[in-house]
Order: sequence, then C-alpha cells, then structure tokens
Amino acid sequence: MITRIDLELFKCFEVLKLPLAPLTLLSGANASGKSTVLQALVLLHQTILDHEWSTRLQLNGSEIELGTVTDVIDKVYGRREFTVEIIDDDCTVRWAFHYDEDKQSMSVAVGSVSISGKSIQHPERLRFLFPEPLGAAEGLATRLRMLTYLTAERLGPRDGYDLQDPLATQVVGPRGENTVGLLYQKRDSTVLSALVLESEPPTLLKQVAARMSAFFPGASLTIQPVSQANMVTLGLTTSGETGFHRPINVGFGLTQVLPIIVASLVAKEGDLLLIENPEVHLHPAGQSLMGQFLTEVAAAGVQVLTESHSDHVLNGIRRAVKGGALSAEKVALHFFKPRDQTGDQVTSPTLDASGNIDHWPDGFFDQFDKDINHFAGWGE
Repeated sequence: MITRIDLELFKCFEVLKLPLAPLTLLSGANASGKSTVLQALVLLHQTILDHEWSTRLQLNGSEIELGTVTDVIDKVYGRREFTVEIIDDDCTVRWAFHYDEDKQSMSVAVGSVSISGKSIQHPERLRFLFPEPLGAAEGLATRLRMLTYLTAERLGPRDGYDLQDPLATQVVGPRGENTVGLLYQKRDSTVLSALVLESEPPTLLKQVAARMSAFFPGASLTIQPVSQANMVTLGLTTSGETGFHRPINVGFGLTQVLPIIVASLVAKEGDLLLIENPEVHLHPAGQSLMGQFLTEVAAAGVQVLTESHSDHVLNGIRRAVKGGALSAEKVALHFFKPRDQTGDQVTSPTLDASGNIDHWPDGFFDQFDKDINHFAGWGE
C-alpha cells in the first residue's frame, strides 16, 4: 500500500507531504490542488503504461493530458525541475524530473531516481520508470502500472460500447469507456470474497447487478453482443414491470455509477483505485451509499483515493466506520485550500471509531450549517 506521496514544485505545490490510507478522501475548494495529487500518480501510471522503457515522463497520453512542462512546474517557485516521491510498505522512491530545453516540452526527462536512498543520476535505461532490477520496488511498479483512474467526466449513455482486446484492456478506462465491454468479457470471473453480496453468485456480472440494485432499487441490466461487430449493447431498467431500455432513457446516474462499481469489483487485493467525484448525478441517499461502498472496497484490500465535494459521501464513510466496516485509523481525510489563503494549504481532520471528526476547518463540508444559520438569523 502507498502510505505517502510527496510533491515538490509540482503545479500548485511548493512542498506537499500527504499521508495516504487504505481509504483517503480529498476535499476542499475548487482549484486547491486535490486533482493535482491524483494527476501525479496518473502521470507515472500513464508513462509506465504507454512507454514501458521511457526515461521521460509523458505529460499527454492515453489517460490524461496536462499540456506542456510549463503547465506542471510550479509557476511561483519552480524553474526547471519538480519531484514526486512515493512511500509504500516496501520502499521509498523519489523521481526528479528535469526540463531540458533541447527536447520537446510535452514530456520531461527523469533527472534522477532514488530508491530507499540509493540514487541514480540521469539514468540511461529505465523500465516502468524504475532502474532494473526492480527488487523491493517491484510491488510499487506493479501497483502504479495497474492502477485504475476514473475522471469526473465519465462517459454518458451510449447505444453501443466497443469490445476491446481482453489482454490489452484490464481496467474501465479514465472515462469509464471500457466498462461495459470489460464487464461482458469478465462476467464470469470471481469477485473478491469480502465484496460478495451473499444474495447472488460471486461472479462479476451478478455482483455488479446486485450492487446497482442497491443504489437504484429495482434496477437490473443486461449486456448483449452485436452480431458481426466488436460491440455490445447495454440494457437497463429500474422496474420489474418494464423491459430493458437504452441507457439514454433510464438516467445519467446509472451510467455514472456503473464504472465505479465495475472498477471496484474487478480489482484485486493490493490494487489502487483513483476516483474523481464519485457523487456525480447521484441523489443524496445514493451519495451516502457511495461513501459506504467505497469504505467496503477499501476494507477488502483495494486502496481507494477519492476526491469529493459531497458531505453525503463523507457521512457515508463515517457511518461505515461507526458500523465497523473499516477501522478509523485506516481512513485519511484531507482538506485543501488555495495557497494564497492564510494557514496551512492542507489540513487533516481525523475520525474516531464512532465516526466523529475531531475538528472542522472553515469550509470543510460546513456550507449546510452556514446556510441554515443564515436563515435562522444566527449568522450573516
């Protein structure tokens, strides 16, 4: 498991040292750096995935597009270099990325790699961004290569979905574009036992359908291959009294939640799951259930790092902790503020076993109280 990520001179951070847990929730104001934390991990993943032997960090690729070097180096204090350091259970790895003006600005060279204090300057050969042999870093390299990243801009309803090569497509994709095809191809695979709902067989399709029904009572789904085409169709219904409908006729919420459920249930123990705004298009009750579901996923051994603006997601996590689904010390809460504001850029409230939060920084999921106080005449 990754226990900490450190960033120096990367985007909006001069220095960030951020502890991670089995379940980590990032919250805070817009443009305060929450997505930046995810992007640092995704950039490593993207380079490993797209260019196995690259000695340059790929800023634009199959997972994410961040532009040029000037877009990712801290504009206040940065010049030509930024660093990313990851600490996991086995080792500490630090990459220093250096901008060489003689090369294209769409990528940045690996200036040095340090593994548990042993540094290699200007490496001429790297595999998965690591010097060989991987040794203690093998687990981290695998975790970064296999991570799943879901952006907030997930694919909406479609009439048809592509079937990809099952050997090449193991994750749902950053926009959830592979979700339906992956679910069809892995429909008979077994879900992690800790995530199995006993009311249904432990196979992926049955478990996904059961989870969808929990989020949307009465919901059911069917996937059918298209004859003589590498495509499948998805049928959805929210009532046993009607037949299956095209996704566009059912509602955006179902197709927004489906990639999260599939990504969580295809994951293996030790995998890393990054999710932006899991609450999109969900009713408040569904947002709370999403918090509880992600807590279950983390308890099953899948590390979850999620960014959310929803107090309902937070409260779902708190309910799950109080219910014993995951111990409080395995949850990390981080609240981000723009760095031009006074005080620490990141503060980290903590949970206790009863789901109580030790302190509530101004702006930390407190807008409801502020609005109620205003109407009650208790505040301005």
